[in-house]
Amino acid sequence: MHIRGKTPKSGFAYRRAGTMMVIAATAAFSPVLTGEAHAFKLFGITIFGEDENDSEQVPDPVRYDANLTTNTADPDLKEALENSSRLIGDEERPVSGDLGIVVKARDDRDRLIAALYENARYGGVVTITIDGKNIDDLPPNPTFDRSRSVPVQVAIEPGPVFRVKEVQFGGDAASRNPADYDLAPGEVAGSLTIIKAGDKIVEQLKSEGRPLAKLTTRQVVADHRTKTVDIVIATEGGPVAPIGNIGVTGQKAVKPGFIQRYSRLEKGGAYSPEALKKAGERLRALGVFSSVTIHEADSLAADGTLPMTIEVSEGKQRYFGVGANYSTIDGMGVQGYWGHRNLFGEAESLRIEGTVGRLGENDIGNLDYSTGILFTKPGAFFPAATLKAGILAKTENPDAYNASLITASLGLSYELTDQDTASASTEISYEKDDDAFGDNEYLTFALPLTYERDARDNKLNPTEGYRATLAATPSYEMFGSTIFSSFEGSITGYQSIGAEDNVVFAGKVAAGLLIGGELPDIPATRRFFAGGGGSVRGYGYQEISPYNAEDEATGGKSYVTASLEARVRITETIGIVPFIDVGTVGSEEFPDFSDIRAGAGIGIRYATPFGPLRLDFAVPLNKYENGTSYGIYAGIGQSF
Repeated sequence: MHIRGKTPKSGFAYRRAGTMMVIAATAAFSPVLTGEAHAFKLFGITIFGEDENDSEQVPDPVRYDANLTTNTADPDLKEALENSSRLIGDEERPVSGDLGIVVKARDDRDRLIAALYENARYGGVVTITIDGKNIDDLPPNPTFDRSRSVPVQVAIEPGPVFRVKEVQFGGDAASRNPADYDLAPGEVAGSLTIIKAGDKIVEQLKSEGRPLAKLTTRQVVADHRTKTVDIVIATEGGPVAPIGNIGVTGQKAVKPGFIQRYSRLEKGGAYSPEALKKAGERLRALGVFSSVTIHEADSLAADGTLPMTIEVSEGKQRYFGVGANYSTIDGMGVQGYWGHRNLFGEAESLRIEGTVGRLGENDIGNLDYSTGILFTKPGAFFPAATLKAGILAKTENPDAYNASLITASLGLSYELTDQDTASASTEISYEKDDDAFGDNEYLTFALPLTYERDARDNKLNPTEGYRATLAATPSYEMFGSTIFSSFEGSITGYQSIGAEDNVVFAGKVAAGLLIGGELPDIPATRRFFAGGGGSVRGYGYQEISPYNAEDEATGGKSYVTASLEARVRITETIGIVPFIDVGTVGSEEFPDFSDIRAGAGIGIRYATPFGPLRLDFAVPLNKYENGTSYGIYAGIGQSF
């Protein structure tokens, strides 16, 4: 953007009694565990503290003391200027040599002037002195007194706020309404608003199928006498052109034909920036590629189409991992897995995993075992379809029951739209239970059907939107000739408050019912329970349930749960989350809400590049007699 002035200027979780937590998550939230270290790093990322090796890596280190003053009563502007200043933000880090301070100061002046322009302060003046001398008056190779930290003074005169006087849209941008781009006369004329207006017009033209649309003029003239700006924005749309030939480069083991097909970009298809964005997201989501870039040609081909190239970089195909957790109630648990991300050249994945829990139990029969194999083939039959097949064998030993089961499944999911997915599968399961109804065996054939609509703005840390799911599972238990079906639904919603999304209200409601059969005729793992980190926090895992005369949990045929959280960001990385959960499980097909259980608590969130680290503490508001008194839950990502 060119600006001309008319006058001169410068310028994991505890279970039951709350005693099991993922060890890695504990370390992340416990500075005590870091011992004498000055910084804590996770996966190579400094979570908090300063790495004492930073200063050793700077040649000829020079330290300085920086002070920023600004003549403004606007707290937002002051914060924006302080955040833009690297002299202030990096004050604890030494620079390299005396000249390093000068270079940093000159860069800081440019950054601060840009911040003033962003806030429509086109008459602002930034003055920086080092050891009492203006940076413009320093010699090419300055020397400073290093017997103390070198003093640096940043003084800012912000000047007045400039407003829009007149906007002229030219070329293919003509006849547009400036108010649609926040540029109506009298509006604050921030530079980012002006830049975004031009970019938005170009994006709109490209969305009309004009891939060569470009900005031809963006001019801002500031009048310091009237404190207004005149703006000229002109664009050239170019011809409407469909997608042309699609090339693939960078691939090694993944077949290029699959990459092109799975991207769902087709020659002759309508061009749109959104289609290209979605194609890149789909390919990255496969997990096979470390990077995906879609390059558009600078000009049209002879047939009037726009050629493009999908450039990929493949990551490691094989991976493995191990983990461990510990509980004073359940003992130690270990997990391990191995996987292949590109089995036959079309991003087919194979994952083999196993876990052992309750190590240390006196009775080896109470150990929890799980082992499974999962095969996934994306783009099966259709580019939008994914085939999944798996077999899982496990034992479960919560307080309510002991179950051993093996399940085989085969299913297909299909992306109806970018937000909607439907899936159907077949499943057969053998299960042996020891529970409130005695020892029983079940052989169940099921047809799970699901529909999901995901309109969240972020999968790990949403601030807007919603996610809804519906599931129906018609089933036939062969040993008892019992026909039954489960129906479940849930919806989560998110709403942020404030320009910076510092407060996000999140809510979830879920419900389910079982139709057909009596409770003893239905496998324990198919009945409904609640309680624990996934439903009503503060209660033990599956503690919320109907109970028989012997005070044994039986599970139920219906449930309703609801949760409400206020996710409050305190700093850029730290947040607190007060929450309340409620739930009920009924022995009949429709809950009578005669026994509603509620839990409340507070959590801590620590933002990382791979999602927020979560630590929640909750207590039951109406605990069971001799039941759980509290719960602590840890993990990665928000609770829902």
